[in-house]
Formats: sequence, structure tokens, C-alpha cells
Amino acid sequence: MWIAHHYPEDYDRCIVVGRTHVCRRCAVLYPVAFLTFGLALAGVGRVDALGAVALVLLPLPAVVEFVAEHMGWIGFHPAVQVVVTVPLGVALGTGFDRYVHHPADPLWWGVVVVYGGICFASVLVGARRTGRT
Repeated sequence: MWIAHHYPEDYDRCIVVGRTHVCRRCAVLYPVAFLTFGLALAGVGRVDALGAVALVLLPLPAVVEFVAEHMGWIGFHPAVQVVVTVPLGVALGTGFDRYVHHPADPLWWGVVVVYGGICFASVLVGARRTGRT
């Protein structure tokens, strides 16, 4: 459960590595984020203004997809999830870099709180609407 964080009825959201189910979104998100973070720490592609724009704009497709799916407006599509997760991973890696250099960075925390809050609210509202509470 800790690698997949999905119950068996949602294993369509996972890939299988060996005999272990691994969340598909996480399998894309974290490698991309840590690669982006590592490159930023090495000084590759680190431009503060560009990083700020990336941090704010790149998560938007994933947030829209997540909200639309949890509200029941669209179905789950693994390929779409992977496509929107790549820019989300770049933004997360950029955010890691900002956090390491400035742990109280208001832009980083603002993005986390606003986008995280929107996604969390969509899970609650969507579950309530569909009776999955």
C-alpha cells in the first residue's frame, strides 16, 4: 500500500514492478522532480524568474486533469495522466530547489497551498457528489 497508495480496486492507476504495484503518477512525478532538482542544484537551467513562471504554470495541466477526474467530468486515462505529470514533475523539482535555498519562500508555499487545496477540495466534493465518502 505505501508504494501504490491505491486500494486493489484502483490498481488500474498503477504500474507493476516485479510483483509490486506502484502509483503511475508517482512513478513519473518523482524521477522527473528529482532530475530537475539535481540539474538545478548543478546550476543547469536555473534562472529564478523562469523558475517562478515554471513553478506557477507547469502544474496547471495536472491540476485541471486531477480536478476534472475527481469531479467526474472526465474519466481516468493513464496516458493523459503521464503527459500532465511530466510538467508537474519539472515544477516540483523547481520548487524543491526554491525550498532548499529559501525554506520560507512564499511563492513555493503559495503554490503548494493553493493547488493542493484545490485538488483536496475536488476530492472531497467529488466523493460527496458520487457517494464515495
